[in-house]
Order: sequence, then structure tokens, then C-alpha cells
Amino acid sequence: MEGWERVQYIMEAEGYNKNSFSVAIGISNNVTITRIINEKRNPSRATCQKIIDRFPQYSFDWLFSGIGNILNEGQIVSIKSGEERVETENNTNIPFISNANRLETTGFMNVPLVHIRAQCGYLNGYGDEGYLESLPSLPVIVDRTYHGKYMLFEAEGDSMDDGSKDSICDGDIVLAREVNRDLWRYKLHIRDWYFIIVHRTEGIAIKKIVDHDVERGIITCHSLNDMFRDYKVHLGEVAELYNLIKIVDRSARL
Repeated sequence: MEGWERVQYIMEAEGYNKNSFSVAIGISNNVTITRIINEKRNPSRATCQKIIDRFPQYSFDWLFSGIGNILNEGQIVSIKSGEERVETENNTNIPFISNANRLETTGFMNVPLVHIRAQCGYLNGYGDEGYLESLPSLPVIVDRTYHGKYMLFEAEGDSMDDGSKDSICDGDIVLAREVNRDLWRYKLHIRDWYFIIVHRTEGIAIKKIVDHDVERGIITCHSLNDMFRDYKVHLGEVAELYNLIKIVDRSARL
């Protein structure tokens, strides 16, 4: 098996295509992986190290030079009846029950990110295409073709954190899809989504909307944390409104 075949082996075994595999191993574009596979090149030591850093179950020596076993010692060696078994140092097989499944995805979408520190600038530049293009972006997993304007926002504070699975925690990065202004004249889907509210003067807030007075154009904003009171906002003071689609990045907490 040649070097490019070993890279392709790992890529396909882990369920990636060239684009998603490049992102997974921390390469900003897919040129490196594409050239290795399409032009049947041997991967460099640095590229092999990136792959092993992301997938440590594989042997660096095997990937780089083809020497030795594909997997490192102590990795999964057999699968039987839905039960995986791990080989230990004393050769005792102990059951390893998987509680995670590989995510099959059609690819990634690069979405602009508004950091906490950039909120003031965003309030001044949200309508400027040049400003939006200057924002950093992150690749987000998508499972269908999306339409509309998407943004990533970084959550700040604990107003939406009540300790439940529905919490939005400090530092979370969330994917949001803009609600077209024409739709504000009708009842918002307040039972389906949290909202990101870009107020013209007060900043950006992630809230649950518990009431929408369509005739007066007023929304009532609610925090999950009981320490914060509900408040009303006139939609005429709102620059942009987004549905919160999902959390795309969260630090592990115990």
C-alpha cells in the first residue's frame, strides 16, 4: 500500500471526504489532501502528524512509512455482535460498548463569526458587505442546502443558563439564521426557536421570546436564568433578528 493509499484508507475508514478530512485534521484548505490522493503522492511527515494527532488510534510509523501495524497497540481489534473488544497488555479481552455513532455529513458551510469583543463593531457594520467579509469565519456541518443569511454569535454571560440541557452557556458559539424583516409583521415562531436580537443601540442578546404583540410590534424577551427579569423590545428598534439553529461549539464542562 502506497503512502497516498494509506491516507485514503484512514479518510474513508473514518467516514470523511477530502474537504471534511482536511478540516478535521486542521488544514485550512483541501489542496494538500487532494494532491496527495489525486496525484498519488507520499504524505509529508508534518501531514502525517496532523492526521495522527486527530486519529491517534492509527500508527504513525505505518502511515508515514508503511512499517508495522495499522493500529496502535490497545486499539479495537475485533467487532462481534455489536460489541467491540479491546486488547489489553495481559491479553484479556474486555467488552467495549460504543455509545457514539459516526456523523455522516454532506459537507461544511463557512459562516461569519461575531465574537463578544466584536459586537460593537457589528452594530455599526452589519449592513456593510465589506465589514461582514472581514469577520472571521468557521466551517459548520450542514446536512442540507440552506438558504438565507447565516451568522455565528458567541454567547456571553449566564442569562440563558439554568443548568438544563436547553441552556446557552457563556462562551457557546451558536449558528443563527436571519428572520426576514417582512416576516416580523406576522406572529413569530416563538415556540420553535430561541432568538438572537440585534438591537440598534443596546447590543446583541440571545433570548427566548415568550410573547409577540403583532399589532404593536413588541416582543417580550425572557431569560432562562430566574435571576433575570423579562423585558419588552419594540421591533422598530431592532436591526436584525435571527433564529438560533444550533450550538456549534461548547467547551467541555464537568
